[in-house]
Amino acid sequence: MRGRTIQDPQPVLVQFGCGWSVSENWHNFDASPTLWFERLPIVGRFSFKNAERFPALARYGDIVKGLPFAPGSVDCVYASHVLEHMTYRDCLTALDNTRRMLKPGGVFRLIVPDLSWRVDAYVRARSANMPQSSIALMRSTMLGIEEEERGPLGMLKRLLGRSRHLWMWDEGTLTEALTAAGFRSVRRCRFGDAAHPAFAELENEGRFFEDGNPELALEAMV
Repeated sequence: MRGRTIQDPQPVLVQFGCGWSVSENWHNFDASPTLWFERLPIVGRFSFKNAERFPALARYGDIVKGLPFAPGSVDCVYASHVLEHMTYRDCLTALDNTRRMLKPGGVFRLIVPDLSWRVDAYVRARSANMPQSSIALMRSTMLGIEEEERGPLGMLKRLLGRSRHLWMWDEGTLTEALTAAGFRSVRRCRFGDAAHPAFAELENEGRFFEDGNPELALEAMV
């Protein structure tokens, strides 16, 4: 074997809830009904839900139902601002499915809106008798419905969209959920401090903050 270099196999990298943020080195999945519609032959070209179509590298796939990877076959998984769009039970299923497809030593990095500082801001505003403090909280968490487009077009947009927040997390509760799913070494993480360099291809520093406040970013291992 003289003169030949033995190369390590390429890592298997999976992102779910990719939206428009994709990388050619990653398997990029999104469960948006709009993406599913766009990928339909012929009729998919008439999608109107978004001003911009999903990138070609985005594939339809739902982590709750399971992605097409064998157990213990994936090196890294990334999910940025995805879990808050799931029900509590679906989120727990997503964590189980993520842990199942990761190899021993595999890394999962995720970001969700941090419920803690939003509630703290509400309590401070309420204590100061600031008007509309509850409205500010509802807008910040995106848990309420402020206005809905009516008629057939509004109904279709709601059917094809998943923009609403269904469940919010703080660090302690999400750490508990990850641990219960079988993850270890769960830690609060920051932009650029990933255990695997491949995450740098996807991470955007702006996703780690909202109005100058740090969002809830965690890294966990299998």
